[in-house]
Amino acid sequence: MNTHQEFDSNDDRFGFIIMDTNQTLFGILHGNIRDILMEFTVDLPKKRRYGGASSIRFARIRKEKKLNYVRKVSQMATQCFIRNEKINVNGIILAIVAQFTTEFNADDVFDSRIQEKLIQRVVISYGGHLGFNQAIELANETLVNVKFVQEKKILSQFFNEIFKDSNEFCFGLNDTMNKLESGQIDTLIIWKNCDLIRYVLRHIQTKQIKIIYLQIDKEKEIDNELEQLEKISLIHWLEKNYEKMNIKLEIVTDKSQEGSQFVHGFTGIGGILRHKLDHQSLNIIEKNCENIDSNIDNDDYSAFFLD
Repeated sequence: MNTHQEFDSNDDRFGFIIMDTNQTLFGILHGNIRDILMEFTVDLPKKRRYGGASSIRFARIRKEKKLNYVRKVSQMATQCFIRNEKINVNGIILAIVAQFTTEFNADDVFDSRIQEKLIQRVVISYGGHLGFNQAIELANETLVNVKFVQEKKILSQFFNEIFKDSNEFCFGLNDTMNKLESGQIDTLIIWKNCDLIRYVLRHIQTKQIKIIYLQIDKEKEIDNELEQLEKISLIHWLEKNYEKMNIKLEIVTDKSQEGSQFVHGFTGIGGILRHKLDHQSLNIIEKNCENIDSNIDNDDYSAFFLD
């Protein structure tokens, strides 16, 4: 997929409705991954020139079939993009072929929750998979702007906590990862180009497990008495495990003023902490964090962090 900018925050999910006179496709764009949720075809009678009663009867049949088609599109959109009475995408792009645009009014068709999430309508030359690809290209600027606004919003919340001196924020690798393990973080924010690698190591003799974070070119600094059990980029590890830790994960760029300040002034990693946490919730979160690595080793566990 050729786009001007990647949409790679883990929570960025955009729905697509690709509609022409023969078929409709429902898809999801998540980062650079495209998923086809559902597609179906339809056989609408083409416009023909009839005279008299035949003309009236044919027009009525065509109108009824078109209405049934539109109703089905509406029903399928609700099934694809609403789960447990909540919308499951950040925004929806409606793409329709030119010859159908005059016959389709989205305001009269979709569930109100779908309508509220319609962020752009584009005219496409094709239906189906080709139309999906074209719609992504045509909506590129809109998708980038949505991501940009979301990024500025979460970083503004982060800086607001710092401005208030609320003690409900953290930044830097050591402080952020320590607070993550203790279950204090509500939203973890990390720069998309963070190049830290997460190593799970075990001492050859004592069997003690340790976790360190290093840039890949610093791997040679690892003690020879430590064997590698796991090696994964920190961002990918967070993407795999943030839900298990009951946190929100925001992957940001340095393209905005706030993003640049976060990367260059606050090391590119930080978090917004939970307001108040009862002991029961804290115990659940800490247990989930411990269970993430439980499949690696059952011996004594400790961790240290290196910037």
